[in-house]
Amino acid sequence: MTDDHITRKVVDMTANPAPLGLFGFGVATILLNLHNADIIPLGGMILAMGLFYGGIAQLLAGIMEWKKGNTFGTVAFTSFGLFWISLGAIVMMPLIGLPETTVDGMVAYLIMWGLVTVVLFIATLRMNRATQAVFALLAMLFFLLAAANLSGSTELMKIAGYEGLVTGVVAIYAGAAQVINEVYGRQVMPVG
Repeated sequence: MTDDHITRKVVDMTANPAPLGLFGFGVATILLNLHNADIIPLGGMILAMGLFYGGIAQLLAGIMEWKKGNTFGTVAFTSFGLFWISLGAIVMMPLIGLPETTVDGMVAYLIMWGLVTVVLFIATLRMNRATQAVFALLAMLFFLLAAANLSGSTELMKIAGYEGLVTGVVAIYAGAAQVINEVYGRQVMPVG
């Protein structure tokens, strides 16, 4: 018998799924917050983009992050993918005869998502500034939306909408930076 050992190095050659998740999140967030800012009405386009690009694309990105061994990416993208799918369900359930979500229910929903986001923001303190900005802005957005729903203030809802537009733009920037920096093999778009 010999003591021969074979050492194998496995190199992950799969693509980075984070830009897909960031684009899905950013685009859906911008479209919904155009409604919250009272710029466009809520309609099928926002709902479809929220369900498919915000929901399913992020869910897929989260599953791909799991395959890469990235716990943060898995939790963030699958959670927010399911956020968008659940939000779509909240909007659609009354159309099939189920009770509409109460104001208190919506406030609780938004606060819980705000708390999940705060936990994820704490994790981003070990990451780049662009990712930190996305999660800080998103936590603020959830709490602003909760306050707007609780108070019934259309003015506060508009403020939340504009803050949500900034959140979505920052997420798209973070995703674009990852794609462009990877393609160019150097930092073209800084992420801090």
